[in-house]
Amino acid sequence: MISVDPGTLVPIQARMQAAARTLRLPLRNQAWRGMNGAWLGTGTGSSIDFQDHRPYLPGDDPRGIDWQAYARSGNYTMKLYREEVAPGVDLALDVSASMAVDPSKAARTLELFAFAVASALQARGALRCYFLCGENVTPLPAEAALSAQRVAEVCQAAAGQDAASEAETPALHRVPWRTGSLRVWISDLLFPGAPSLHALAAGKGRGVVYTPWSAAEAEPRWDGNVEFVDCETGARRNQRVTPGLLGGYGEAYTRHFTLWREHARRLGVAFARIPAEPDFLAALRQEALPQGAVEAVV
Repeated sequence: MISVDPGTLVPIQARMQAAARTLRLPLRNQAWRGMNGAWLGTGTGSSIDFQDHRPYLPGDDPRGIDWQAYARSGNYTMKLYREEVAPGVDLALDVSASMAVDPSKAARTLELFAFAVASALQARGALRCYFLCGENVTPLPAEAALSAQRVAEVCQAAAGQDAASEAETPALHRVPWRTGSLRVWISDLLFPGAPSLHALAAGKGRGVVYTPWSAAEAEPRWDGNVEFVDCETGARRNQRVTPGLLGGYGEAYTRHFTLWREHARRLGVAFARIPAEPDFLAALRQEALPQGAVEAVV
């Protein structure tokens, strides 16, 4: 389970506030529905973006009448404008122990979470956050998402799960995704089973997956007799690592993420593996930007 130190998270949040002014969640190419906000929606409202005309109906606000059209035709018509809404952003963080298997990966995981929070709030989105651990889903109130202390407290509460729960596949289907929301999932995807991202694409949702990874897991330097510890369950096992075994691990690791990437592409889910070692913005530009998992702020 990820352990969050508020003293460590505070400077990360400050850096991500700045990063979210350069790159942000992919919010632009979407027709949003929701509460009043700053983004054009799919309905009619009071923005300055003219949409259409319709006949005047009893009870309509006369301030919306197109008087120039009335002068031409003698018929009352209403000007319709695009509504301005707050995009719904549902953010889910996998808090299983593998997400913090080494310091660089743990830091990148927290950076991705803080970046997504900062990006959603700077865009005046309607944010909801959840921590996932196996079948357990723990909500983080949106008003607490910028508080390092509250994030640490809720993460600690989510940590009160047994080892068997940690070893389970994160239950994306148990997250209360909103219809038409931008659904952001941060997970290293290091669990068995066939890829499944259907929950991110259902209900007119738009899915984004950020997968932090470190060089230590992608290209381990195991050699000879090695004691392996399952970071989720704590189980230990001694294993002699030969070049053939190490090569087989590398092939399985690559095949695992190839399957996830292909599955995401079929569902129209933006998928980006984010390396832990480079500078954060450089890491996003390396793959997330080309994959449409982030966009430039203009």
